[in-house]
Amino acid sequence: MNVRRRLIATVAVAAALAALSACSTDSAAAGNTGKFDVVASFYPMAFLAEQIGGDHVSVTSLTEPGQEPHDLEISAKQTAQLQESDAVLYLKNLQPSVDDAVSQSEIKTKIDAASLTELEKHGNEVGGHAAEHDDHANDELEGLDPHIWLDPVRYAQVAEGVGKAFEKADPDHAADYKARTAALVKKLGALNTEFETGLKNTDTKVFVTTHAAFGYLAERYGLTEEAINGLDPESEPSADRVKDLEKMAKADGVTTVFYETLVSDKTAKTIASDAGLKTDVLDPIEGITAKSRGKDYFAVQEANLKALQSALGAK
Repeated sequence: MNVRRRLIATVAVAAALAALSACSTDSAAAGNTGKFDVVASFYPMAFLAEQIGGDHVSVTSLTEPGQEPHDLEISAKQTAQLQESDAVLYLKNLQPSVDDAVSQSEIKTKIDAASLTELEKHGNEVGGHAAEHDDHANDELEGLDPHIWLDPVRYAQVAEGVGKAFEKADPDHAADYKARTAALVKKLGALNTEFETGLKNTDTKVFVTTHAAFGYLAERYGLTEEAINGLDPESEPSADRVKDLEKMAKADGVTTVFYETLVSDKTAKTIASDAGLKTDVLDPIEGITAKSRGKDYFAVQEANLKALQSALGAK
């Protein structure tokens, strides 16, 4: 996120906050539901809130299904929803307009998922290769990879922190939040075991993606992600980068170039065609749409595991 865009986002949020007094209760549909009202920044945060909160919470996502989360510019209505809610669950440094709105809001419970686990620096290459961050990624994300939800272990750590925050903010239902958190963490633990077992013995440990979203997953399971683009899914790779990827694919026995559902597959298909490779979907689970290979986080992760097993030659 460059300085100009951040200034625009900040001005927009300030204007929205100033206009709140003129907003009717209809403008803040996310609040005053009679439940514990939670505004989530995008799907992985909304999923946690729903899984942990159950019937006690009303969850509203600021990012619509099919919308690229990195591009979200929060609206005046959404800022009003934020103000009227009991809690906000977001991932700092992923969506600057959300960060600005949260920092300027008076909402009592602000839960930053990035503070509940450890973020690391990942770039175009992960798992032992020299990182090659593009300028936009460095500017927007300060070099830290936000895609923690793709690692079931880190996602479980975030879930535990969210559960504790819900217990504190809504003590009347603390016992239910604690039990639901424990059940979710157990399910994520089982998913982690599936990935460990399923990716333990493979012909190659290298996979190619259009977007460097899978650094934590690669690190967790001893794989190497080679990304066409950096942390910014919309950036264009250089000609030298494309040549390097083609050479690497041949040397490391790569069979597949992965693309994602919310971003154009044009670059992936072009590179795959030039290098004689296949293409397939590896979903960063930033949103669930009709194109997603599953209806929720766990279903899509299962599909991701199968896609990786096929591409890597799992035995």
